[in-house]
Amino acid sequence: MSFKKPSRRVSVPVTQMDWLNDLPAQGLSAAQTLQWLQLWTEQGLLRQIDSALAAQLLRLDGQASPALLVAAAMLAQMEGRGHTCLPLADLSAPPVALLGWPALAVEGPQGLRALWAHLPATLPDWQAALQGATSSKACVRHSDPPDQGQPLVLGGSADAPLLYLRRYAGYEKRVGQGLLQRASEPLPVPEAAARRWLDRFFVPNAEAPAEINWQKVACAVALRERLSVITGGPGTGKTYTAARLLALLLALHEDGSPLRVALAAPTGKAAARLKQSIDNALTSLQDQVPEGSGLDLNTLIARMGLARTLHSLLGARPDTRQFRHHAAHPLDVDVLIVDEASMVHLEMMDALLQALPATARLVLLGDKDQLASVEAGAVLGDLCRDAAAGRYSAATAQFVQTVAGQTLPAQYLSAGAAPLLAQQTVMLRQSRRFKGAIGQLALAVNRGDATAARATLLPFVGASPRSRMPAEAASPNQASALLALQPSNPQAVCALALGASEKPSYGHYLRLMQQGPAGEGTETHAVWVRSVLKAFERFRILCAVHQGDWGTQELNAAVQKALADQGLLKVTGEWFAGRPVMVTRNDAQLGVFNGDVGVVLPNTEGQLKVWFLDGEALRSVSVMRLPHVETAFVMTVHKSQGSEFEHTVLVLPPGGAEVLSRELVYTGITRAKEQFTLIEAEAGLLEGAIHRPSVRASGLAQWWTLV
Repeated sequence: MSFKKPSRRVSVPVTQMDWLNDLPAQGLSAAQTLQWLQLWTEQGLLRQIDSALAAQLLRLDGQASPALLVAAAMLAQMEGRGHTCLPLADLSAPPVALLGWPALAVEGPQGLRALWAHLPATLPDWQAALQGATSSKACVRHSDPPDQGQPLVLGGSADAPLLYLRRYAGYEKRVGQGLLQRASEPLPVPEAAARRWLDRFFVPNAEAPAEINWQKVACAVALRERLSVITGGPGTGKTYTAARLLALLLALHEDGSPLRVALAAPTGKAAARLKQSIDNALTSLQDQVPEGSGLDLNTLIARMGLARTLHSLLGARPDTRQFRHHAAHPLDVDVLIVDEASMVHLEMMDALLQALPATARLVLLGDKDQLASVEAGAVLGDLCRDAAAGRYSAATAQFVQTVAGQTLPAQYLSAGAAPLLAQQTVMLRQSRRFKGAIGQLALAVNRGDATAARATLLPFVGASPRSRMPAEAASPNQASALLALQPSNPQAVCALALGASEKPSYGHYLRLMQQGPAGEGTETHAVWVRSVLKAFERFRILCAVHQGDWGTQELNAAVQKALADQGLLKVTGEWFAGRPVMVTRNDAQLGVFNGDVGVVLPNTEGQLKVWFLDGEALRSVSVMRLPHVETAFVMTVHKSQGSEFEHTVLVLPPGGAEVLSRELVYTGITRAKEQFTLIEAEAGLLEGAIHRPSVRASGLAQWWTLV
């Protein structure tokens, strides 16, 4: 966490903490611990909610120890950073790296090390301190009978104890048990019929006939259980594989009733892309279906309907955390495919599993190396911890050989006991799109090779986007697909936004907007709106933070001003034609959800509406009905997940040690389809991020056993 100067006078002045000098003799009291935590809160090192949790525990249990109060504040801080629990091992020494506080806050007389001198010194000491609290009103053990509302839960194992907030302990337990149950009940597979269909759906690669087809393996593996996980980077064919899996399930479906399929994703944009990709793949696959087989994929496409956001699928209830579908009112589906699963946080996965019938199949698609969800949890990452290694059992290898005709390489077989979830997980390893310069950069970042990443960019470093911009539209397989500006300033971002006449940029879509419809009538107007929205979606500026000169707020204002100064925008108030907006709050009645992006344009009567494009389908909402939006010339990398743009600009802010990570940079790069531009506020930011992989604390995998 970056150090912030207090916005008001510190409420616990140094003169009120003179008791620090006497601590070695008298020890630290709970009240003094709260004073210390409050001081850190006033300094911006902890959030108000972090110290408030510690204060709540002391009110619940007047005998709460300083160790329990500090652990609670650290746990709340961890949850705010996306972790679902706090490993007690992280408390056996001052958690300097975990918190990322400045030196003064660590080493000063009221700093982290000073407080830790009065706390348990080893992991066993911390275990003993918190075990002693589990009989109180503040904490309970995971293995105890149902609790009476204690805020904290002590779980994990004896070797790796974990501290939870109560609701996250519940989420994790239900998700762990739910996934384990789905992975533990093998389904009968008509092996001969499955082999015939798989051979029809997957034509051997003439250029490399001996190369293993991981897509075919994924389809075979998914037949056996009600849970399957398909992971892979951009261009590896995750939705292509899912479409063939659907065709295979339909071909083997024998009970006479229609196969009920639902498609979903965390965001509207990702859902629209999933539906389009699945439909296209099934349409082309119909040509490979023998006449007279009775397999009608076009009917399947029509019956599936639109892909929906997870909130829409589950039936989100406004202003609550509740859904219309749950264990007592499950979804009416046989197969549910969820794309962009890396964005699904723990609470949402819990709700999804609760609403899914026990007999339904769940297929999760996603890139395990992308950023985890904004909210706490990293479910896909936990599920895919063995994906790269494979760790398949002999039984799995034999099944794949029989059903798919594929021999799993020895390096992907488990030498010992094979993890259960690994048998349901397949990593697609060949990218058919990311083989050029952008792909090389993404791979270097993903494997943590900062030297190779910089070398890939080095020939294309410049100070001016206009002087370094390729003369022609770049192909992702050309070196000119890359551009690095380092060191740079926010004006470079504005120059890229203005762009050239036909190249992806905000200038391009605004010029189309200014041209207006080609004629009168609703259809002509719709053609114009689509062209503007599609042009807008070709280009996007991504950054890591909201605040500061390099955050979304300031950069959005700077880009908007630059466009207005060039006569491309007429900013007449909050709402004006050409303003791109992102929805920040779900509204099921309007059919808009957090993360949806649209553009403000007039309708045929001149009234301003926010227009959204779902595939080719247009929908509009009155600007007066959308109070919860923000300008979206610039968005965070997190919000861009599930989307791709011809030209993506990634902005790395100075001093961003807390937020810049390998996963953030990788996710930003892989949003680019044809051209990627990196803007660094200062030298070395790329290397620093690559050397900082993001790891979220979780106990989810502890619910899975070996087979």
